[in-house]
Parts: sequence; C-alpha cells; structure tokens
Amino acid sequence: METKASLNFAKISVRKARTVLKMVRGKNVAVALQELHFTAKSAAPMVAKLLDSAIANAQQKNKDVDLDKLYIKLAFADKAPDKNMRRFRPRAMGRATQIVKGVSHLHVVLDERTKA
Repeated sequence: METKASLNFAKISVRKARTVLKMVRGKNVAVALQELHFTAKSAAPMVAKLLDSAIANAQQKNKDVDLDKLYIKLAFADKAPDKNMRRFRPRAMGRATQIVKGVSHLHVVLDERTKA
C-alpha cells in the first residue's frame, strides 16, 4: 500500500533538499524521523513535517496500517518556478536585476515492507 505526500513551493533550494532526502531514502519511518530530528540541515524540519504528513495519510488510507513496517520508498525534490523578490540588486552600468530565490517541490512515497 503506497502513500504519497508532497510539499509544493518549499522555500529551499533543490540542492539542499536533495541531500536530506537522500539521507532518509529507503529507511524505516521511525529511524528517519529520529535522524531528521538531530540533523542540523535547513531542510530537515521541512522533510520531517512532510514525513509526518505521509504517515498521517497512510493512517487515513488504512486504519490497520503497521507503522513499524512503513519505510520511505521514494523521496525526491524537483525544481519549482523561482520566486522573484520585490528587491533589486545593483548591476553594471547603472542597471538592476531582481533577486531570485530557489524554490522546490518535495515528494515522499511510503510503502509497507513485506517479508520475502
């Protein structure tokens, strides 16, 4: 039983988010939450909140889901349209350009481990 959760337009660069998502991919949900709690990366709280949402989605989908068997099947970050701020940075020859900040879409897919 797959369960999905996504966080769109997260105000973090894709490169920073991918390092944290790569760290928890394939791990048990409880272990991943524990690691995210003690990780000093700026994307860790966002990913932890997203993982909590995915767990809640799994419980909503199936009341009898075993949380000990849940693991992170897929975790990835995509680039979102950049947000232009209402501030400008001075450039050469008296020109100015808008400040552009990185924005990303984060996705997590959970699944239950089956004994093989």
